[in-house]
Amino acid sequence: MSSAPVSPADRRFVTVTETVTEISPFTLNAWMSRPDIVPCRDVLLVRATMEPGFCHPFHHHPTREEIIYVVSGQAEQWCGDSYRVLKPGEMVLIPKGEVHGTYNPFREPVVFLAILSPAEAAGPDMVDSSGEAPWLGKREALGLPACVMRPV
Repeated sequence: MSSAPVSPADRRFVTVTETVTEISPFTLNAWMSRPDIVPCRDVLLVRATMEPGFCHPFHHHPTREEIIYVVSGQAEQWCGDSYRVLKPGEMVLIPKGEVHGTYNPFREPVVFLAILSPAEAAGPDMVDSSGEAPWLGKREALGLPACVMRPV
């Protein structure tokens, strides 16, 4: 086992201290696989923690498919016009370009892994769809609570 610093070009293992942590308007993110951490070309991996009441509203990734896998807590997960409550050990596959959203109307944080492919893709990475028909007001029309986001 080596404790010498390893450059991202040579790194294969990522420890907790080597993750890149950021706070987004939606989640606290701990990036484990992206090109500035490991030499990946085909897959991104982020461990996201979403606090109660928060959400990542309707959006899509034009050039990436995504898997969201719940580690703990629960997520109201939308994929297109359908949604389900995902519990630990459950996941959703979101095809490229499919509008989706992750909401946490529950009393506990939800921790999930977001796995996106490919790692290297032409932009934009994400397109916000939440202010457009038919997504604007879609949840509220079903009686689901509004969500919170941090100011940018």
